[in-house]
Amino acid sequence: MKTYRLFSIILIPFIALLAACTNVATNATDSRAQLVSDARASLASLYTTSPQAKQLAPKATAILVFPSVLKGGLVIGASGGDGVLFKADGTVLGYYNVTSLSYGLQAGAQNFSEATFLMKPSALDYLETSNGLSIGTGPTVTFIDKGTGKDMSSTTLRSDVYAFVFGQQGLMAGIGAQAQKITRLDH
Repeated sequence: MKTYRLFSIILIPFIALLAACTNVATNATDSRAQLVSDARASLASLYTTSPQAKQLAPKATAILVFPSVLKGGLVIGASGGDGVLFKADGTVLGYYNVTSLSYGLQAGAQNFSEATFLMKPSALDYLETSNGLSIGTGPTVTFIDKGTGKDMSSTTLRSDVYAFVFGQQGLMAGIGAQAQKITRLDH
């Protein structure tokens, strides 16, 4: 019975946090125009801090930018946010939502930005025609951090998708397994 009570004490605040993450992420922008503006500003910020991202941009078929993803968790975590899909020339192709669930040794809350560079037309086709891009299925995704980004060259750029997580604010620590899904929002 003590285990059930302890589980309830942890689970009830977590459910409230999950609801807040989903609500904040979905309602974070007042309009699509503001979302586009925020996504462009986030991408510009990434380009100033990561020359590798700026090098990828003209080679990409499309770039999916989530300017604000809110993540929180205690053992079980969740995150969510809305974003914009751009052609390499900056034309808006659509609006998307990212959600994830994670499990492991983790605690905290943070806000961050995420930019995903779809390098091949097949990766863009998969995103647009599937039931959502799930990390771990579909195109090959490579996460770029400062260490791996330094070695990027035309011979090492072989992945379908490159993802950058940047602009983290808050405190989130831990290790665990995560599943992420990206789905298109209605026009």
